[in-house]
Amino acid sequence: MALTLPQLQALIRGAYDAKDRRRGVEGTFMWFMEEVGELSAELRGNDKAALAAEFADVLAWLATLANVAGVDLDAAVRDKYGAGCPGCGYSPCVCDQAEKP
Repeated sequence: MALTLPQLQALIRGAYDAKDRRRGVEGTFMWFMEEVGELSAELRGNDKAALAAEFADVLAWLATLANVAGVDLDAAVRDKYGAGCPGCGYSPCVCDQAEKP
């Protein structure tokens, strides 16, 4: 079953919203960062299942953080990346390799 970004954000909200709001933005951000750390460790390993699980955790905690902060991830991504690279405006990006993104 494929999920769109709005469906993912709604799924996370439906399952965890009350707990997430009690924790607040700061506490939720700390959990998000812990998951990013776990993803970092798995990127150095060879266990594809564990790596996939950490990507899922990071995405879920990002959706949680967006919910608590009142951000619609779908709209945010469309606004920033919908017309191509936010730096050069092209897709694929033609920014200098040393530049962000």
